[in-house]
Amino acid sequence: MKNTGGFLITRIKQVGGRVFDRILFQKKIDVFNGAQGRILYVLWQDNGVPISELSRQTGLATTTLTSMLDRMETADLIYRDRGDKDRRKIRIYLTEKAKGLEEDYNSVSEEMSRIYYKGFSDQEIEQLESYLERILINVEEEL
Repeated sequence: MKNTGGFLITRIKQVGGRVFDRILFQKKIDVFNGAQGRILYVLWQDNGVPISELSRQTGLATTTLTSMLDRMETADLIYRDRGDKDRRKIRIYLTEKAKGLEEDYNSVSEEMSRIYYKGFSDQEIEQLESYLERILINVEEEL
């Protein structure tokens, strides 16, 4: 039996990213791209996250993340703060501009969910997400 789950997950990520970017374009949202949206999503859940935690939660390598954060800072979406307690630990915060984009992002995410889960029952969605969480745990254990 040939296992293709990893290949399928990679393809879904690639094609899904292109669809996400197309929806952003159609909705005339040009302030951030799909990858930056992952960063914003994490910060909307928990603003003021250290870079290492942001890297873990988004799955982006620290080097990739750093250059993306530079662009997002230039676009006035985030700012870095060293804080007073441990000046070596840089935390990433949303600007007011970025906070105002959450509703737009949520509408794109809802559209993506409709696309991903078209034809699925609630039970199938729950089961699929359970399997995906298990796969994520498995690969994270290898880091």
